[in-house]
Amino acid sequence: MVHGTLEVLLVGAKGLENTDYLCNMDPYAILKCRSQEQKSSIATGKGSSPEWNENFIFTVSDRTTDLLMKLMDSDTGTADDFVGEATIPLEAVYTERSIPPTLYNVVKGEKYCGEIKVGLTFTPESPISEN
Repeated sequence: MVHGTLEVLLVGAKGLENTDYLCNMDPYAILKCRSQEQKSSIATGKGSSPEWNENFIFTVSDRTTDLLMKLMDSDTGTADDFVGEATIPLEAVYTERSIPPTLYNVVKGEKYCGEIKVGLTFTPESPISEN
């Protein structure tokens, strides 16, 4: 089994469904890798084409099959709106070690509702050598 560090570069998104009718939405992403969860900053007023350019680090093993990215719209005074989600398979990054920023479909239920751009880098832990 391979253990290591997964670095996720959250570049941005485009074509998202705007959940705010009167103004641009304030999107953010929740990145979930098994039990680990991290949240991006809020792209205030960026609407359906936000840019983040943020890095996130997860500790993973090759049993971790995918990364779930949930896009939300930050709302003041009411619950945040669910915009959509993308499931990114991690199998390729374990063998390639690095995947340049790539577009992944964002879906809400079965409905396509935009794309998210994410780059991935996997760094395996060095095996501990015994003398």
